[in-house]
Amino acid sequence: MAEENKNNFKIFDMWDISQIKVEDPGLSGVINLEPKLILKSEGRNVVKHGQTRVNIVERLVNKIALTGHRGKKHKIELGHSTGKYSKNLKMVIESFKEVEKKTGKNPVEVLVKAIEKISPRDETTIIEYGGARYPQAVDVSPIRRVNLALKNMVHGASDKAFGKKKKFSQALAEEIILAYEENGESSALKKKKESEAQADSAR
Repeated sequence: MAEENKNNFKIFDMWDISQIKVEDPGLSGVINLEPKLILKSEGRNVVKHGQTRVNIVERLVNKIALTGHRGKKHKIELGHSTGKYSKNLKMVIESFKEVEKKTGKNPVEVLVKAIEKISPRDETTIIEYGGARYPQAVDVSPIRRVNLALKNMVHGASDKAFGKKKKFSQALAEEIILAYEENGESSALKKKKESEAQADSAR
């Protein structure tokens, strides 16, 4: 009976995620869709593969706190995106409501499908051999695929909102919908194609 009640939980008491299925077999084990009312693990999953125990929506909220990071450099801390978890959570809820309004679908399902479409399968790394450095194509692990998809999505939304009248939550909703529709205007989809093109040329 307790297990049945647990499965009836809705994200933020608004969206049912119990029926959402991950179709990409490579990502099915790393996208966590466990029904939870409150999404806050408070860092208790800092172990090997601990990210797979964190609900995918919570991982999105955590990424929003790092919108200023680009590679190894830190560009700028954005005023609307801080380390305040409740503030970042509120922005995600606002963007989900926007996604639901525009698509008429469960926003968490739209997010999961978007991640499946924008997660890169190949990337390049630098190999040093005999004093020479050259790029080498490598496969991307499932956990990194999801992390890259979330990061590129959040960075794309941040760039569209920074210094403009558009709110971050609106930009994030727009980015999620564009990725879901595989629209060429999606920043995350552009990054995926760029990464895979570089990997193809480095084979």
